[in-house]
Amino acid sequence: MKKIIAVNGSPRRNGNTAELLRHALRGAAEAGAETELVNLYSLKFTGCLSCFYCKRKDVPHGVCALKDDLAPVLQRVKEADALIMGAPIYFMNLSAGMVAFIERLLFSNYIYSDEIPSVFPKPLPSAFFYTMNMTEAHVEQFGLREKMAFYEGSAARILKAETRSLYAYNTYQFSDYSKYESLIFNEPEKAAYRKEVFPKQCEEAYNIGKALV
Repeated sequence: MKKIIAVNGSPRRNGNTAELLRHALRGAAEAGAETELVNLYSLKFTGCLSCFYCKRKDVPHGVCALKDDLAPVLQRVKEADALIMGAPIYFMNLSAGMVAFIERLLFSNYIYSDEIPSVFPKPLPSAFFYTMNMTEAHVEQFGLREKMAFYEGSAARILKAETRSLYAYNTYQFSDYSKYESLIFNEPEKAAYRKEVFPKQCEEAYNIGKALV
């Protein structure tokens, strides 16, 4: 049985990102896969410390030296058959937790060698789910796709398999907009957008999860 791991890079365990990931895992499960959801912000870990242990010649490559809550997750990712990474966009980048996860996963399997650029043990198809308050027009205006292309390209090279992406725009951020300084947003319009579009994005996530199996 194939194993699909989804990593939630949002501090909200029941927010937009988590919901998309659950739909993807449902698609994978209905296609016959075993699934696992990891909530990064429930773990205690750091990003890469630049110790270069993973590049040493006298130890096995592809192993991060840090022993924290993320270490067993990285091992399970190596044993999985597909990986889905979901993160909100905070201040024009992935959440800090997801960036740290990607640093630890990808850099430890990247070698400074033209002959062996990656020591990841097998091809691992992957997908990135992005949730954001920005509209699609904002994403194009600020070049976010180009920025995310670096992560996607790195994953494709180091994990040795194709990667997919899903952009969930214009997310509904608050349960009660009146409690927050948010006058630049039109809450009724955002609510209507979520009602119409978010179910379609959940369906897209479901289909990606199913396709990865």
